[in-house]
Amino acid sequence: MMLKLIVLSLTLFTGLACSLAQATVLQRPISLDTGNGELFGSLLLPKSDTPVPVVLIISGSGPTDRDGNNPEGGRNDSLKRLAWVLARQNIASVRYDKRGVAASLAATPDERNLSVEAYVADAVAWSHKLAADPRLGPLILLGHSEGALIASLAAPQANAAAVISVAGSARPIDQVLRQQLSARLPPPLMLRSNELLDSLKAGRPDPNVPPQLQVIFRPSVQPYLMSLFRQDPAQAFAALKMPALIIQGSHDIQVSVDDARQLKAAKPDAELALIKGMNHVMRIVPNDVKRQLASYKDPNLPLAAELGTHILRFIGSIVAH
Repeated sequence: MMLKLIVLSLTLFTGLACSLAQATVLQRPISLDTGNGELFGSLLLPKSDTPVPVVLIISGSGPTDRDGNNPEGGRNDSLKRLAWVLARQNIASVRYDKRGVAASLAATPDERNLSVEAYVADAVAWSHKLAADPRLGPLILLGHSEGALIASLAAPQANAAAVISVAGSARPIDQVLRQQLSARLPPPLMLRSNELLDSLKAGRPDPNVPPQLQVIFRPSVQPYLMSLFRQDPAQAFAALKMPALIIQGSHDIQVSVDDARQLKAAKPDAELALIKGMNHVMRIVPNDVKRQLASYKDPNLPLAAELGTHILRFIGSIVAH
């Protein structure tokens, strides 16, 4: 009986401690008037008497929202869960819906007007807003997937203290698309896909898109793709003067470990963390297509533990300096 009471007391104490820990984190909506549309996001701010480091979290490609969810790919809450990993260790974060996405749709409702340059300018504007907040200390830009490219391009203008690339490609994205599509398309469609990629890489729109390729190459998204194909992720990463961390999972079916190694080669002083078994949405998942795809739609799967370990240690080293 006494043992049961002790166990019950410990359980109640643990629950109370967790509640208190979460109660010390301020959760607030946050917005940014860019002068060219308003963007909306979420702020997690741990209670502190001194400024805390802040991570600006930049989501991946397409209509991926602030939480890491995509109406085409599913809800997994990857970036939301990452923000809470940071908050519980006294690190603030802001994650936001990109212009043209979710709550920020009205900032650029027509995808024909989207560009990498606009996304970079928005990340810089968010950074300046955070730098002006006396509650916040060193700024770290963390980009996931395509967001890693945006973070690399924005960091110099943002006066970022550091950059974290999670599942970021080293190759120009047209090369990544060629590789991904070659494994999925029959030869006639692959031939047409390569012609479209060649045209867009050269800066020429091509409206003649077969129905099967509309989801990738529809005419309305071609201006964005042309702006994206102009970028060289490894070159942008190599130009960074601040500390950087590269994180890549071995079971990522969208971005390869070779990409991470190429980023490391481009910036030799960057830290490289390869996480065994981690996939593109930051979960430990077997290298099985069905289970991989299921993980993109499962918000209850825990993030890879090593992910938080590497990020927290890296940010700790930045703050220490």
